[in-house]
Amino acid sequence: MYLRYSCRIYPTAGQRAALSRTFGCARVVYNDALAARKAARKGGLPYPKFTDLQKSVITEAKKTTERSWLASVGVDPLIQSLRDLDTAYRNFFDSVSGKRVGRPVGLPRFKSKHDARQSLRFTRNGFRVRSSGKLNLAKIGDVRVKWSRTLPADPSSVTIVLDPSGRYHASFVVDVEPVHLPELYTEIGIDLGLTTYAVLSDGSVIDNPRFLRKAEKRLKAAQQELSRKAKGSKNRAKARRKVARAHAKVADTRMDWLHKQTTRIIRENQAVYLEDLNVRGLGRGRLAKSVHDAGWATFRRLLEEKAFRYGRAIGIVHRAFPSSQLCSECGHHDGPKPLAVRAWACGACGVLHDRDLNAARNILAAGQADRLNASGGPASPGVAIPRQARPVERGTHLGDLRRTGARATGAGGIPVP
Repeated sequence: MYLRYSCRIYPTAGQRAALSRTFGCARVVYNDALAARKAARKGGLPYPKFTDLQKSVITEAKKTTERSWLASVGVDPLIQSLRDLDTAYRNFFDSVSGKRVGRPVGLPRFKSKHDARQSLRFTRNGFRVRSSGKLNLAKIGDVRVKWSRTLPADPSSVTIVLDPSGRYHASFVVDVEPVHLPELYTEIGIDLGLTTYAVLSDGSVIDNPRFLRKAEKRLKAAQQELSRKAKGSKNRAKARRKVARAHAKVADTRMDWLHKQTTRIIRENQAVYLEDLNVRGLGRGRLAKSVHDAGWATFRRLLEEKAFRYGRAIGIVHRAFPSSQLCSECGHHDGPKPLAVRAWACGACGVLHDRDLNAARNILAAGQADRLNASGGPASPGVAIPRQARPVERGTHLGDLRRTGARATGAGGIPVP
């Protein structure tokens, strides 16, 4: 499996200028190749092949007066920029044909020098990690790296990222083997919310930290200061970076908290079951700011990636499953309830339920039932057999309920440790 390790780097003034030139050259090569493919499509010609594009927009372009400055940077990031264009087109065609699951992917668009985030990638031919700990980049030099941890293996590529706040990061891709944790017999169901971030089926509660809400006053002051600066001035650029740093602090704090929570949950449980929430739809409602601040989609993605890495199981319960309407004691369907109702008594057995805890227990039961009925499970319902947990298990069979067809990201991408 591939892991991505991101470290902060501190280039000198000269190295920042060289990186800026490389960002610009990679962007120009990408745009030239995209223009060539658009012109071929408009003229009814077949798409130029990768090798033909490389020859025309890099090799031959260096010999012209208009693009002679392409020779001042390393060729590796320019080639990788063309590969990114190939990937963008492949994603578009896979999305149109139905091979790619998820949100529709549009055609590639031209890049701008005004984009808030700039990046370029080096392969093994364009970088090396020195014994001194510095990162050597072709035609840029040795860059100082703030190592947060040692790399478990030699990286196959490194991506240099300049974020909107002006920070530089080096993201290393490393191929490692999954390290499975000792098998446990504890399983957990999780009900996500906004009042409390998560309620677990064992009764534990994770409070909602509300990182964005707590930083709103500071963000508002920084944004007001930015609005008073003249457009195009250096002071406006400084104020813009100040706003970006404030937002980056919120995002970094949230990600750090999510990593700690998901790692703890994965280490303590053999299987974790979640509800398939429509986060995209909820993000367009009146609670949009709170939903985005919670980061439910990132929470689920991290759980799935770490479950695959450490040999745990993840079960995703169908979003139509009435987790808040069923009694977790007797299974009686008590009907829908307004969000203001936080506790209710079962009309059949009379047990008093906390709404979120009852939902978490129902999610656990539904996930376990689907896992036992999955391929490779026991022949008789309710008879558990010890086996290695599958990386990703999803879906709760609800009779004739229509399936959404949505699939989670899973562990097919590059997990973030």
